[in-house]
Amino acid sequence: MRRVGIAEAKNNLSALLDRVQRGERVLITDRGNPVAAIIPAQPDAGAAAGIARLEREGLIRRGSGRAELILSPPPRLKQGASALATLLEDRREGR
Repeated sequence: MRRVGIAEAKNNLSALLDRVQRGERVLITDRGNPVAAIIPAQPDAGAAAGIARLEREGLIRRGSGRAELILSPPPRLKQGASALATLLEDRREGR
């Protein structure tokens, strides 16, 4: 853990925060006495655990992280055609 005085921390805060973002911990001291610590923030473990649980239960599926904008209108069903049959055919053909 890196130790820095208050004045140094104040003058170099951006550089210290860069170090913290890389996983380092910084101890702020006042005349050699520890007064504060800057540590990397942890993501909300509760939310991540909840999402993982929903995924395990099959209630959600995580996206690929890539959004697509669909500009064309959806295809129209032929007269008397089954929507399910059309959908399955589209999937088989990769559409």
